[in-house]
Amino acid sequence: MGKNKLAKFSEMATFDHVIQAPYNKVDQKDHELKGRWKQDFFKNENPLVVELGCGKGEYSVSLAEYFPNKNFIGVDIKGSRMWKGAKQVAERGLENVGFIRTNIEIIGAFFGANEVDEIWLTFPDPQMKKHTKRLTSTSFMNRYKQFLNPEGTIHLKTDSNFQYQYTLAMAKENSFPILAETDDLYASPLLSEVLSIQTFYEKQWRERGLPIKYLSFQLRSDKPLREPDVEIEKDPYRSFGRSARE
Repeated sequence: MGKNKLAKFSEMATFDHVIQAPYNKVDQKDHELKGRWKQDFFKNENPLVVELGCGKGEYSVSLAEYFPNKNFIGVDIKGSRMWKGAKQVAERGLENVGFIRTNIEIIGAFFGANEVDEIWLTFPDPQMKKHTKRLTSTSFMNRYKQFLNPEGTIHLKTDSNFQYQYTLAMAKENSFPILAETDDLYASPLLSEVLSIQTFYEKQWRERGLPIKYLSFQLRSDKPLREPDVEIEKDPYRSFGRSARE
């Protein structure tokens, strides 16, 4: 491991707004802050917004600055990436944003019933070979239902047409209320100051000329969730920092 990474990990350990609890530390037990984030971590009753797969944390930090009356938590397992956003929070003195370094597969160990009001999924890996690993699959939707407010919203921003079409089909298959959808956000009237926040990867996608997709929906369903029975063309290009899409 390089000295730069080691220095970042050491500094991360000093940040009060960062919780480091990967799978091997949680050990299948609920975290002590589960159900208590507003009261014990943020010290207020403002709405709680979670960004899953936050990477460098740009979206969480920007949202926190844009919405000072909401609380934000970025979640990712890559501490060396998350360090950038955590460092910005410390430097800017932001009190409404924190980070959890953990595996998203055990996200249910961190949040209680109805505790979260919004979920952002910003450029997740589409995981085209195995749907159970997709952050927008029904296996993850069942996890989110355990802590997302029934009136809460899931936001997806992605460069991947495969991810977008799959998620749209999944939402329709399960009769989730769809709030907004576009396969070309920057040519859409849906574009807003919030949706125009760009992550490191989004800037690179746009430089390639790839249209950004956006979808938002709710998880209001009392029936067992079903995977969509559809064939979706796979993305033909390579991702930044990921393995080949095909």
